Amino acid sequence: MAQVFLHIPREVHQTVWTQLLPCHFRSEKAGFMYVIHRSQDEVEVFEYMNWYLIPSNGFLHLSRYHFELTDETRARVIKRAHDLGTSLVEFHSHAGRWPAAFSASDLLGFQEFVPHVWWRLKGKPYLALVVTRTSFDGLAWLTDPRTPQHMDGIVVEGSVLTSTRLSPLKYNTYDQ
Repeated sequence: MAQVFLHIPREVHQTVWTQLLPCHFRSEKAGFMYVIHRSQDEVEVFEYMNWYLIPSNGFLHLSRYHFELTDETRARVIKRAHDLGTSLVEFHSHAGRWPAAFSASDLLGFQEFVPHVWWRLKGKPYLALVVTRTSFDGLAWLTDPRTPQHMDGIVVEGSVLTSTRLSPLKYNTYDQ
């Protein structure tokens, strides 16, 4: 299995974490990164191109423990990736002091959203990251929209930040 790394500039990393994890955490925050994908010697590399923080009116539901995007927001994000010819990286935040891992509702949401994005972007890989104040976890769908693998890390100007790898890979309740 190939290793998976997201490469982002330091200032982008700082911006994303600051926007997703404000001092006063009232609700989860979410955004999408548009990335260029390349394979290089058993390593899947995703290079930062652009960042989009979802505004408060882009959510159908938003709370401290759950969010749901509006249909318009989902369509806008996917269309932009299509127009740019990029893959998408979903980011969202979790409150609390425990290590980062996707929640059960996050994993259930992937069952619908990842295949839709995969189809709309003609098989381009999809990544998802959940961030906390102390860590992050990430999943990558590289070969099909139903089989994720763990991300290995984020590369920020040569430094590698490693994923907690705490999220389960088997989450599709229809297959169990």
